[in-house]
Amino acid sequence: MTEARENGFRPLAGRVAIVTGAGRGIGRAYALRLAELGANVAAVDVDLHSYRQFELEAALLTADTVVEEVQNHGVEGLGFEADVSDLEAMHAVAAETSERWGRIDVLICNAGGGSGRVNENLASAIDPEQLDLVLRRNLHGTIFSCTAVVPTMKKQRSGSIVTISSTDGIRALSGGGYAHYCVAKAAVIMYTRCLAEELGPYGIRVNSVAPGFIATGRILPFKDDLESDVIEDIPLRRWGTPEECARVIEFLATDLSEYVTGHVIPVEGGWIAGGI
Repeated sequence: MTEARENGFRPLAGRVAIVTGAGRGIGRAYALRLAELGANVAAVDVDLHSYRQFELEAALLTADTVVEEVQNHGVEGLGFEADVSDLEAMHAVAAETSERWGRIDVLICNAGGGSGRVNENLASAIDPEQLDLVLRRNLHGTIFSCTAVVPTMKKQRSGSIVTISSTDGIRALSGGGYAHYCVAKAAVIMYTRCLAEELGPYGIRVNSVAPGFIATGRILPFKDDLESDVIEDIPLRRWGTPEECARVIEFLATDLSEYVTGHVIPVEGGWIAGGI
């Protein structure tokens, strides 16, 4: 695929993608990869300037927001500052995107995140307010994003939806901490399978990506402190990169995966294997 792009072939030329949580980090990498592949991209984030909160994230930006970076790949970009846990807001995003470009071919449900410390929210003592927050960010946000775009994809009888789970939704953390986040991400996986079962007859594929330890600009300042606790559990003995996650998005968003649906693809250097 890389060689094909170098020869001028852009497999998503003329297609339209929506990426949530696209303002920085892994979501930004997804948006830029889809633009590189030729798609017009609608970038959604509660704050498209959120990268300013993290020095190393800000250092990566080559424009004011990811929207301008997308456009620098020779495609069109739209920016929406919206909360994915607001169903009405996500319907508005889908409606404006469809009105602008006439279709929606790819949805990447990246927005999410946890709360509190990793050793907090033990399975038997989850804070109710944090549980509600994390479920809204991850599960409700994913469901509402999909709900908003599915009618358009059904009319097209085509589309690729990629939810973003986590290795924490597959393998429990030692000691049972961060259970609110683990449960939310596990629920995303089951929702993905249910949606794939429902939408398959319409030619719509639904898959999930489960990143592991990924060295984003937000995480890099703490990476050395975590290194000794993490690396020995990863067979490849290193952290992953946002770009490595984006390569899996490339596979799922293009025709390379046209007979793949209902699956979860971990991007974690083998970390899950150690817990099975």
